[in-house]
Amino acid sequence: MAQEINAEISSICQVKLPVGETLNIKRNRLSPAGNDKGKSRWKRIGIVTGIHGDELEGQYVCYEVIRRIKQHPECLAGIVDVYPAMNPMGIDSMTRGFPGFDLDMNRIFPGNSDSAMTEYVAHEIIEELSGADLIVDIHASNIYLTEIPQIRINALHSDRLVPLACGMNVDFVWVHAASTVLESTLAYSLNSVGTPTLVVEAGVGMRITKVYGEQLADGLMNTMKALGIWAGEVPAVRQPIVDASADGVVFFNAPKAGIFVPEVKHWTTLGRGDLVGNIVNPLTGEILAEIRTPESGILFTIREYPVVDEGSLVGRLLKRK
Repeated sequence: MAQEINAEISSICQVKLPVGETLNIKRNRLSPAGNDKGKSRWKRIGIVTGIHGDELEGQYVCYEVIRRIKQHPECLAGIVDVYPAMNPMGIDSMTRGFPGFDLDMNRIFPGNSDSAMTEYVAHEIIEELSGADLIVDIHASNIYLTEIPQIRINALHSDRLVPLACGMNVDFVWVHAASTVLESTLAYSLNSVGTPTLVVEAGVGMRITKVYGEQLADGLMNTMKALGIWAGEVPAVRQPIVDASADGVVFFNAPKAGIFVPEVKHWTTLGRGDLVGNIVNPLTGEILAEIRTPESGILFTIREYPVVDEGSLVGRLLKRK
């Protein structure tokens, strides 16, 4: 008979709202059942998603990781905390930030227990997650762009995080320069207090890309095994491209307003001047502008929402080394 697991669903933060409602952030903690031997030494990983209510790719990842653990409960050797909806009001209302507050939740960390409701929630989340052996914060892009599975790391914490990121089965690890705006994010706040936190970007807003979800679930199972949390078999993972150069990523934008029609697939290697897509006028039937690559490299971000204004981001290219 297969060993069972403890699956304890609990609230990590509850706040009363107007009209008798309650903001309730939930956690599902999975741990070995009936095995207290060495419990004090169990490693803990936290899988976080839903900080932005319009980013849903992580919902499938949470489901898939829990499904795999329940399929082989005898292989669980540590604690897996799953937080599918850190911004439940945003998910329920299909809005990016806190509904009614016009706030991006990922710009108010580490929060303050004696401040406004949003600051209090941010503080409680930091208290909950601090001390884990690893936190994986899963995001999607917005509705305008689609991203290849990647991990973004602040250069201040790259020495510790890049080795962890390389086991996560992503295609690209982007080490970017420190920026003051990022100091208010969940990842920056946790990394600053010694809790290693990886930020994953994959897919597109308001959608679930199943193949990306399965790719990230493979990476999480592999990482859990490396941490000693999982003792079962894990799939082979890909080795990502790691870029930590100051000018390794090229952005290109729409020169005119119109409808963007792509001509290449995502994660394609392109040469300088290759056609990425056209901006067209559906009223006159003419091509207003051709979007060509400014450098040789791999297209890892591409425009998903076709309506563009002048200056709209159309894609990002990882320069070919």
